[in-house]
Order: sequence, then structure tokens, then C-alpha cells
Amino acid sequence: MRRAKISIIGAGNVGATCAHWCASKELGDIVLLDVPQTEDMPKGKALDLMQASPIMGFDSTIIGTNNYADAANSDVVVITAGIARKPGMSRDDLLATNAKIVGSVAEQVKNSSPNAIIIVVSNPLDAMVQRAFQVSGFPSNRVIGQAGVLDTARYRTFLAMELGVSVEDISALLMGGHGDTMVPMPSCTCVGGIPVTQLISPARLEEIVTRTRNGGAEIVGLLKTGSAYYAPAAATAQMVEAIVRDKKRLIPCAAYCDKEYSVGGYYVGVPVIIGSNGVERIVELTLTETEKAAFQHSVQAVKDLVASMSKLV
Repeated sequence: MRRAKISIIGAGNVGATCAHWCASKELGDIVLLDVPQTEDMPKGKALDLMQASPIMGFDSTIIGTNNYADAANSDVVVITAGIARKPGMSRDDLLATNAKIVGSVAEQVKNSSPNAIIIVVSNPLDAMVQRAFQVSGFPSNRVIGQAGVLDTARYRTFLAMELGVSVEDISALLMGGHGDTMVPMPSCTCVGGIPVTQLISPARLEEIVTRTRNGGAEIVGLLKTGSAYYAPAAATAQMVEAIVRDKKRLIPCAAYCDKEYSVGGYYVGVPVIIGSNGVERIVELTLTETEKAAFQHSVQAVKDLVASMSKLV
């Protein structure tokens, strides 16, 4: 059976670590691509990772390149390209620069891999996935944003830390934009089947939600010279796996919603089923009045961000 071809555009920390996770799971053969100004850097990272394969026992071909011809006819393209956040920067501060970068990448992918499924990781996420969709002209089901998987993982981590239980026993969901307006769903959060509201007080739960919203900024502040990459890359690899292995995972992603949730044509975080066709179905939940109001507030923030982007590109 033919192996999937996975191209990762951007060989920085997130891109290279995503290649690492994908290779270790043998999800396919991997192309790690970066701009010509980085010269041989992606080749060095790819070769280093290949040399780990005899030790760790995975069998994937990994190449590094500056040339989109090497990424032609990819099944999945992951876009991590763009500048990373620095201390004091919000995701929105990245808007103008990264919109241009992601637009350029999407144009290249459109020409070299017209049948690919695109996963966007670059920030500010909700605007960047909208940009990739606009420029590529791909069907909306083949352009997806990685946000909810990461946000939910952070939420589950903090809940597990609070309760002293395994993360494996925590099931949770966050919706809306990837940032300060993300919406926790207490009605969809449980620990070993027990609603989280029976285990954690509302005030403490809100503190955990706030830490989740600021999860990326907390890491930026601790690292001083970079941003998170292990968890974002792992979250992306989970999405790649769902696609190349047609796993039909029900996970939160930034998906194009029109009539769904009455969003009106924007990418926002919602629960979706991911398989070989990308977004195979958006799952519409019945929200409480509080959740509905918070979600609508988050959607409006995404719309405002996209409007700001439109003035810059």
C-alpha cells in the first residue's frame, strides 16, 4: 500500500517536532520544507531525524528541502510557517506578517498539491486558516485549523493536575476561537464519567479555564525566547493520523462553519469528525444559554480578527 506523503511547511520548533511525532508513529513519508533563506537547515533536521529511526524503530523517509517541487502531490500539508510569539506579544500582533506568509504558502500548495488536505497551525490561528482557505480555493473540508486539540489537551492537563488523576480519565471540550475568548464546555467535561462540576467548585474551575486560555502565553513567558512546540506539534500529529489512517476521530478543530452554529462563513473551533476526507462532519451541540452567549462572543472576536486581516493583505 502506498505510504501517505506528509509535507510540513516551516522547519522551526513546531514543524520539526511535528515531523518527529509523525515519523515515530510511521504516519507516512515526510517532507520538511523551509524558505531558501534557511539554506540547509531543514536538510540537517531531516537527516538527524532519519538517523534516529534505527534506534527508535520507525520506518519513514524524511527529507528536508527549500523547494516546493519536493512537496508536490502531498496527501497532507501542515502549515507551521510564520514568526513565533515573543514575551509580551499577543497572537494578534502576528497578524499582518503571518497573513502574508500563510497566503504565500497556500498559493504554493494550491499549485503543487491540489488534492491535499491542509492543516494550519500558524497564529493567530483562526485568521490564518481563513487566509489559507481564501488563497488555496480548496473545499472547506480540506482546510482545517489546529487549535481545539491543543486547547483541550491543556485543559485536560490542568484538570488532571488539580484532581490528581490520570489525564486518560478526563474527557473535555473547548470551542470558539483559539485565544482569550475560547469557550469551555462544562456540560461536555467529565472525569471517569463524573461531571467535572461535581468535583471542582465553579470558582476553581474558572481559574483553570483562565490558565487554559493563557496556556500559550504562560509558556512564552517561561521560555523567554520562544513559544510552545511539543504540545502544538503533538496535537497536529493527532490530526494527521486521523486523516491518513481514516480514524474518524471526534475532536475539536477550527472548521469552516456557515449555517452550522449560525456562524456565517468563518473558521471557529467546533467538534468535528476527522477522516480521510478531512472534516467529514461538524457536530452541532445543544448549548446552554451561558455557553451559547460565550460562543457567540468568541465568534465575533474571530470575525473582527478576520476583518482586521482583510485590511492588511
